[in-house]
Amino acid sequence: MLPTDVLNTLRALSLTERPLITPLPDKDTSGKDAFELGQKVQGAIQSQVSTGVFKVRVLEQMLQMQLPATFKSGDVIELQVMSLQPRLTFSLSASANPLSTPEQLSTTSRLLSTLSQQPLEKAYVRALHSEPLIVTTDSPPNTQVLAVKLHESLSQSGLFYEAHQAQWIAGSRSTAQLLQEPQNLLTDPVKTAIASLANSATSAAISDNPMGIPNALQPLVQQQLNALETRQVLWQGQVWPNQKMDWEIHEETPRSSTTREQEESGQWATQIRLDLPNLGEVAAMLRFGANGLSITLDASGGQTRKLFGAASTQLTAALAERGIKVSSTLVAPHDKP
Repeated sequence: MLPTDVLNTLRALSLTERPLITPLPDKDTSGKDAFELGQKVQGAIQSQVSTGVFKVRVLEQMLQMQLPATFKSGDVIELQVMSLQPRLTFSLSASANPLSTPEQLSTTSRLLSTLSQQPLEKAYVRALHSEPLIVTTDSPPNTQVLAVKLHESLSQSGLFYEAHQAQWIAGSRSTAQLLQEPQNLLTDPVKTAIASLANSATSAAISDNPMGIPNALQPLVQQQLNALETRQVLWQGQVWPNQKMDWEIHEETPRSSTTREQEESGQWATQIRLDLPNLGEVAAMLRFGANGLSITLDASGGQTRKLFGAASTQLTAALAERGIKVSSTLVAPHDKP
């Protein structure tokens, strides 16, 4: 299930007549921590500051809000707290003002509600193409080429499509790059149906799908929502012929944080797992923090762990030559997921 904070904000964004309101408090911000997520409160409009901008008293606080022009001083509005971070945000639920119109759920809101009821699964982002990232059988494989291929596979997975659209609009991503993602690889009839739905005021199912999403894209949309909640991305595919790899990227909070800023920022970690013909089951965990890079190498076989231990100094030196500070290295027995 999606967390309440994320789900409520997404739902509110998709309500046709339930705008989100981010208030600007006056100088007196006492009691700013009185709000709770999902809390329903009343606001009394005190006065109009400018066109569409009003002073509203909420829980003994005077907040400045941008509201529809139909409101006036003396009206009472019903608000719900949709998010606390990074800023306090309300949704306009209803009002005592007779000119207000009842809210209606849009197609997008119903879609989000349906998706939110689906159980979270450990779903892997899979490569768009079934062939290995490196098709040659060179031994050892070219790691620089592999790194580029892994980046391309994850970037073109469709998981970050909306962010890439923003980059495309800003001119930092080309049209050719955007067209490589799954959302733009649909068949023409499905593309036409999506365009028709976007331009229609009424909802219609695509491919007889009540959720309005092409069947091929449903797992991807769920993965996007999962990543939003868990702050985790899982990738699975063949890195070279007959060699599968699991790759995980996630955000985690440092075990020992000395400041609040460190706790809030957290750190990023990435882990790869392989079952190699000669080395057995192995994994590498890299944690990127303020103090540098922390490396944990584990293996199921004792001989492989000895090999890792002997090579760890060489690995640290190679990373240092490339300007990457290594704060710690550890070789440990393999722990199966």
